[in-house]
Amino acid sequence: MHIKDVDLNLLRLFDAVYRTRSVSRAAQTLGLTQPAASQGLTRLRLLIQDPLFTRAPGGVQPTAKADRLSAAVASALTTLELALNESASFEPAVSAQTFRLHLSDIGEARFLPALISAVRRQAPNIRVESAPLPHDDIAAALNSGRLDVAIGFLPTVQGTRQHALLQDRYIVLLRKDHPWLSASDAPPTATGAPITPLSRLRQLDYAAVRSHAETLHILQLLQLEDRLRLTAAHFLALPDIVRDTDLAVLMPRNIAQGFAQSGDYVVVEPQLPLSDFTVSLHWSARFENDPANRWLRAWVTRLFDATLERSTAL
Repeated sequence: MHIKDVDLNLLRLFDAVYRTRSVSRAAQTLGLTQPAASQGLTRLRLLIQDPLFTRAPGGVQPTAKADRLSAAVASALTTLELALNESASFEPAVSAQTFRLHLSDIGEARFLPALISAVRRQAPNIRVESAPLPHDDIAAALNSGRLDVAIGFLPTVQGTRQHALLQDRYIVLLRKDHPWLSASDAPPTATGAPITPLSRLRQLDYAAVRSHAETLHILQLLQLEDRLRLTAAHFLALPDIVRDTDLAVLMPRNIAQGFAQSGDYVVVEPQLPLSDFTVSLHWSARFENDPANRWLRAWVTRLFDATLERSTAL
């Protein structure tokens, strides 16, 4: 096959199907009818001599050949689009662009409301889609354009640009009248959190979340796996569970302080192993100079700067 045989629109169709994992969603994205998209995909399959996509629940699944092609096709399309629009600017007041973010469930609950509230004042017509991806998929999603930015503690994401947003640490969150607290004779720290010997942590029972593997790792290092009484799929139910039971939960200090302001919780700060971490903003170098991506990164950074100022004041 020679490059002269390939219609550029077929590559755009391939990229859209690969990103959306759906022929119908790709057609909608490109302004095509589904029959036209299916016909174009058939032409490309014949040219490349590979099925490219197979049926899967809720859409299609790329073949190994499609996976190998995806990065090159996305890179070529992005390079061409940036070159053709190098003088273009992003106009937030009139833009109807969709931004796609990776955020954990904790990140969504803590930071997404403030981000949307701030952004909508300047860009009322944009759309935001937030969903967590497996860590191993984030770099490829950023480089292909399926994600615009990823936010969080993502030590396994390699090959991306990143900017440190805030420093944080894991702590233990308890309900305010937990009997374990009254049994402590340790003096409080300047923040009011008791200085807790690690040996006392064995007197607590814990709840944890599978998707936050770092907290599970800390419990393993402390040999507290046998004290784990609840493992949940998502974080959002845990604060209510902690408030109504004697269970403790390991979580980021910045987020725990938000709950503690209600007066229902106490933050305990033992010297946990691997407790300190950095929340960073990640994006692809391919979109470094894209005006919309730059605008989104600026807003995210501004939001976290404000969050850091509030946290320092607590």
